[in-house]
Amino acid sequence: MNSSPGNIRNIGVIAHVDAGKTTTTERILFHTGESHRIGDVDDGTTRMDFDPQERQRGITIHSAAITVHWKDAQINLIDTPGHIDFNIEVNRSLRVLDGAIVVFDGVAGVEPQTETNWRLADKYRVPRIAFVNKLDRVGADFARVVEMMEERLGVRALPLQWPIGAEGGFRGVVDLLAMRALVWDKDDASEPYRETEVPPELIEPAQRLRARLVEAAVEHDDAALQTYLQGDEVAVDVLRACIRRGVLAAAFVPVLAGAAYRNRGIEPLLDAVVDYLPRPGEVAGVAGQPDADPKGPFAALAFKVVSDDHGTMVFVRVYRGRLRRGDAMLDTTTGRIERAARIYEVHADDHIEREEVVAGDIAALVGPKDTLTGHTLCDRNHPVHLEEISVPEPVIHVSIEPRTQADQQGLAKALHAMQRDDPSLHVRHDSESGDTILSGMGELQLEVAVESLRARHGVQVTVGRPQVAYRETVTKSAQVHHLHRKQTGGPGQFAELTLRVAPLARGEGLRFESQVAGGAIPKEFVPAVEAGVRRAAQAGVVQGYPCVDVAVTLLDGSHHERDSSTLAFELAGAAAFREALSQAGPALLEPVMAVEVITPVEYLGDCIGDLHRRRGVVHAQTMRGNASVIDAHVPLKEMFGYIGSLRALSSGRAQYSMQLDHYDLV
Repeated sequence: MNSSPGNIRNIGVIAHVDAGKTTTTERILFHTGESHRIGDVDDGTTRMDFDPQERQRGITIHSAAITVHWKDAQINLIDTPGHIDFNIEVNRSLRVLDGAIVVFDGVAGVEPQTETNWRLADKYRVPRIAFVNKLDRVGADFARVVEMMEERLGVRALPLQWPIGAEGGFRGVVDLLAMRALVWDKDDASEPYRETEVPPELIEPAQRLRARLVEAAVEHDDAALQTYLQGDEVAVDVLRACIRRGVLAAAFVPVLAGAAYRNRGIEPLLDAVVDYLPRPGEVAGVAGQPDADPKGPFAALAFKVVSDDHGTMVFVRVYRGRLRRGDAMLDTTTGRIERAARIYEVHADDHIEREEVVAGDIAALVGPKDTLTGHTLCDRNHPVHLEEISVPEPVIHVSIEPRTQADQQGLAKALHAMQRDDPSLHVRHDSESGDTILSGMGELQLEVAVESLRARHGVQVTVGRPQVAYRETVTKSAQVHHLHRKQTGGPGQFAELTLRVAPLARGEGLRFESQVAGGAIPKEFVPAVEAGVRRAAQAGVVQGYPCVDVAVTLLDGSHHERDSSTLAFELAGAAAFREALSQAGPALLEPVMAVEVITPVEYLGDCIGDLHRRRGVVHAQTMRGNASVIDAHVPLKEMFGYIGSLRALSSGRAQYSMQLDHYDLV
């Protein structure tokens, strides 16, 4: 690992599913000498997708880190999933990266998950370069993809290259800065590209594109702008420095062209990573991020936790200082002292042990016991709290039930380990149904989680579908008088009370008060009445759902010197409450979700119409960038299967999130 952050690039590869992220990453590994064999997604031989489920499904599920070297620079590279269900992997990776390569499908252009990931990169202020891939495919159109980037993502897309040949005839690119053609004669990477003259038919369009490129670049350097305005030629090295400044300022996004599967465009892409993407500390980061000073007090952010049979490994991005093997550090999130027993440089599923890590490094630590995703690790004498990683709320839930007694014992342990690794998975026990409810970002994620329970943890489960958790309430006041008397030969039980129930505003829960005067019920028995009322309310009266938004008032009562007891008054309280509730117009409440739908403008009407059909009430419509945002309240019962409907009516381009807002009458 480097001793100086100056020659490090921490970058991620992000894209929509099937745009060619992993293929591009595999070619980068080959061309930098990290791999001596090119991995193939279809053959299940990729270096980065090493999990059995990833190879079986042909998709990336977990973000994977690797370190490569190119032109004296160390590139710490993270390959991320493209599927929306595993968006937490992109989220936590972008939080700790300095730059990103966004891969676009040359045929499909800007796809839904690209839009989602682009907004995430905006949120974390990550500078990007774009790589238009698959230009050898039928229907590929570089110019159209550049146009879609500007239209859908609202950015200034600046081509640095122009393709030579189209579809099956794609063989190289024109380097617009140097005005040279780069041509790949072989598909198998056995020969490097050769530089040659720009084809005559491309000279005029290339000069026009170069003029636009130069004009955009010189805006970021006064001296270069002066040279340009005087009509003089601006040197290529100066233009590169100008483009770098523009990328760091997010003024534009450089666009490169290629076909990763055929090994075309990878070397210039690596040059662009080194030339234009930032070094650690070069871009003003998110709140609380310290400068990348290797001599300062240690500070790092844990962005991923991986548990396996050999223990737990915590992936960290070091922002400041250095950490040596065996050093103690403070986890400011938990307040506990943790120790780095071992430090590893990560090469996908291979790990190389290191003595230390310094500012700018991404590494894995073995030793921290209670550190989770988003926790800050730092010098004990210089506490700092870095901005945490936001975890999206789960949007889909299933109930799971262990098949055997042995599975029952292993389930809790397995679920705990899975939640530690993936904070977007939520587990809760539904006391009403007795089910274990597993929640996540989508059906595929939950499918993968259930398969992981079986394959990794040896736990077999039956997967069902959760029921909506309703609540009970009252719609009018009612007052009852209840006498509890029991005589069984020994000490008897006696409790007499008058109870009133009345409706409360939504969200108020259950409120209990005593208005007993003159010692009719001794003070020590009043808490017992309340305990009985709350127990009955939790168990439900009409349909077995918890009772909420009810005011309960103890008005009067009487006791017996010998036969009254705490138990007698608790039983009387529960019975009186059940009786009063049945007379007070009982009603069912259902959970209503606050739903936010983000959709391209052209699908706005369809999305609103669909929400109305689901008994939804739309409260607001706003614009966010070039996307429409709908805020609505929709009953949870109507939201089952919504993700499939939304993807269908928006061609997969809309996304949504929801959380419990309130309960309302069914």
